Amino acid sequence: MTERTLHLNAFLMGVGHHEAAWRHPRTEAHRVLDVAHFQELGRIAERGRLDSVFFADGLAAGARVERNILGVFEPITLLSAIAAVTERVGLIATASTGYYPPYILARAFASLDHISGGRAGWNIVTSGRDDEAHNFGLDGVPDHAGRYERAAEFTEVAAKLWDSWEDGAIRLDAESGVFADPDKVHVIDHEGERFKVRGPLNSPRPPQGHPVLVQAGSSEDGKAFAARYAEAVFTAQQTLDEGVAFYRDLKGRLAAHGRPPGALKVLPGIVPFIAPTETEAKELEAEFTALISPDYALRQLSGMLGVELTEEDLDGPLPPLSDESAIEGNKSRFTLVAELAEREALTVRELIGRLGGGRGHYTFAGTPEQVADEIQRWFEAGAADGFNVMPPYLPGGLEEFVDQVVPILQERGLFRTEYAGRTLREHYGLPRPESRYA
Repeated sequence: MTERTLHLNAFLMGVGHHEAAWRHPRTEAHRVLDVAHFQELGRIAERGRLDSVFFADGLAAGARVERNILGVFEPITLLSAIAAVTERVGLIATASTGYYPPYILARAFASLDHISGGRAGWNIVTSGRDDEAHNFGLDGVPDHAGRYERAAEFTEVAAKLWDSWEDGAIRLDAESGVFADPDKVHVIDHEGERFKVRGPLNSPRPPQGHPVLVQAGSSEDGKAFAARYAEAVFTAQQTLDEGVAFYRDLKGRLAAHGRPPGALKVLPGIVPFIAPTETEAKELEAEFTALISPDYALRQLSGMLGVELTEEDLDGPLPPLSDESAIEGNKSRFTLVAELAEREALTVRELIGRLGGGRGHYTFAGTPEQVADEIQRWFEAGAADGFNVMPPYLPGGLEEFVDQVVPILQERGLFRTEYAGRTLREHYGLPRPESRYA
């Protein structure tokens, strides 16, 4: 293998990332409620020696349950079930700093890390939707900058809690009756702007020290947070040039925090439609696009852009949009979608078709060789350390990637043929953090 090799995660959602996946004959819609389906996906990802499986999450059902719902199971719980039937593949769950108390999430991720033998990762999000805020007694989403300030303190508290038990604190000395060494279990006494937490955590230090910290926002606040805390960033970029610019920008921010470039992995999303020929791959993508429900897609797009779109708007351009500074939700996704529509002069109908597979992530239709070529092109151009692979339908889309694309990447020396370690930190080549009490 070459010195620098790819990192590949399986970003999983229901029976596929495409919003119409549940309607397509390649999927079985009822499996969205079947834990065995997700366990099977975990085993497929592990068969491909992928770094991890990853689940997004939100804290509201959404306004169009008639047409779709993006997530059914709470991801930490679901990943515990996947941990039971896998041995090596990493397990990354999205969880919000917006509404949980830090103690609850720190304990949950410590538990997942123990249950899985050191494979847990936390995708840190700040929750930018009003319908989520309404489920927690708020009239609307808190302001963008304030959400990231809360996230920073939340992450600091979680790290203190994971460190509150030193390595080796558990003694299990039956003869003397000592379960744990109290001198190695610490009260954290955190008192900050938003949280007051005494500690210690009622779970020993996780096997990885800290679960791997992941972040998915690409706004200025998001990039500042990532440069300080994140060990992997999941991002959405539509073009190679955009990917290179984002990669250089984010990596260039690390030195200010005393971090080397390798301390953070940049992993854009890719939605691959794979078929024996390019024509067949594009025809397959068109089949899924034809199944999009316009009313559902318009509601999704309206929320993303902060404008109210109707079916009468479908064959015209987007109406005038606000500046990104006026958006309190997902700023970076707003800008990505607005620039995509302007750059390619897309009608609303064309835009919802482009977004149907991955809500702004890069969609690519081609042969296994062409998909491998595209991944290699981004990787070698310095646009990515790897990819979040987002199969448009499941399990078939993941099986095709693992069985047809991964071997090509392995043959080119770009991806591992065997796991070198057992933990997610080892897969990513990340050090195990020292406890602040060591």
